[in-house]
Amino acid sequence: MEYIQTIEQFDKVIQSEEPVIIKFFANWCPDCKRMDMFIGDLLEEFQNYRWYEVNTDEIEGIAQKYEVMGIPSILIFQNGEKIAHQHSAYTKTPESVAEFLHQQLG
Repeated sequence: MEYIQTIEQFDKVIQSEEPVIIKFFANWCPDCKRMDMFIGDLLEEFQNYRWYEVNTDEIEGIAQKYEVMGIPSILIFQNGEKIAHQHSAYTKTPESVAEFLHQQLG
């Protein structure tokens, strides 16, 4: 998973013609740490996609811009547009995240 550090880098990444998966997180977030324990299996299962992560505390305003009200959240972007968003309440288990990705990506 590639770490996005600037808004410029983020804007470039989301312009991809292929869907990209971006995890929004923060270092202080206990649910984010729990997700880190199972995300490896999802990275492997969905290895045909590019994965990125954004620390919402490091890029000011990015969470608000993309309506990320809770973390961790998984967003999918393609051609500069947000095409799917799994809010934090539904990212608690590997099964719920995998189901979301299968629904959105096939």
